[in-house]
Amino acid sequence: MTLTVLFAASPLNLKEVDDSYADEYRCAQAAGLFVGLIDLDPLLLGASPQQAVKRLSRPDSCEPGPALYRGWMLRPGDYTRLYEALLTRNLRLINSPQHYMHTHYLPESYPKIEGVTPESVWFPVRDRTAVEEAGSRAVEAVRRFGDRPIIVKDYVKSRKHEWTEACYIPDASDQGRVRQTVRRLLELQGAEFSEGLVFRAFEELEALSLHPQSGMPLSREIRVFVLDGEPVFVSTYWEAGEDAAFNERLGEFEEIIRSVESRFFTIDFAKTKKGPWIVLELGDGQVAGLPDDTPPALFYGKLKQQWDSTDQPIDGS
Repeated sequence: MTLTVLFAASPLNLKEVDDSYADEYRCAQAAGLFVGLIDLDPLLLGASPQQAVKRLSRPDSCEPGPALYRGWMLRPGDYTRLYEALLTRNLRLINSPQHYMHTHYLPESYPKIEGVTPESVWFPVRDRTAVEEAGSRAVEAVRRFGDRPIIVKDYVKSRKHEWTEACYIPDASDQGRVRQTVRRLLELQGAEFSEGLVFRAFEELEALSLHPQSGMPLSREIRVFVLDGEPVFVSTYWEAGEDAAFNERLGEFEEIIRSVESRFFTIDFAKTKKGPWIVLELGDGQVAGLPDDTPPALFYGKLKQQWDSTDQPIDGS
């Protein structure tokens, strides 16, 4: 069955795609995939999720047609509502809500990549305004790192573009710095904060340059999109292109890739300064951005080719 790719509609005109995804929409359609538009506002504002999908036509088939969402990150609860609403339109998202959370939240996927990813600890934060409590818990949680450098993020995202103030902690034993960085992260994330705090050992990566605005180190990183256990698109992260040396090593991670409980996801790699490639994190492929300067036509052409070659059952369980 042909895959339907669902994009966010423009808030100003629900018959048109959001400007941020206009190129992807056109290229998905040109590649031979079905496309559709979703009104995300009802979904995100707590209205009936049926309003989000009411403009979609129903596939004329006995079984729900396969669908893939491409758009802004959704909280797991919002994703679940979208998933269930689409079933009423006879469409089933490629990843179930459980599979979405598996790759969206680092603590959920950590057991799959432990040993090839930086050592990590985490704890939930139920009240992001309880800054002092979060800071105290953080001081205790990071004791295991000694005086090593670490980074802090929430369950989904870091503030990497505020590298020195809300992400990087040069010495995990510096309690004042830990508290200060946690406080700033919570402040900047605000209502977008996701679930809890994650602390990760800082790995010195093979450097490319420094970000001109934030001072964040830009490293030799790779993003791999995976469909049904097979890499479908591989590119350097900060600009589109291949890394021949990495391509030769990708096969070493095949067992890990095939163990991930998701049909469509991303796995990000980085080259350490000391030599080995490591896994940075996983992500749901539906909400993961394309690497900078990636031609959408190339991405959707490869996605369509891989989809046509798969014989996996179409279900989101």
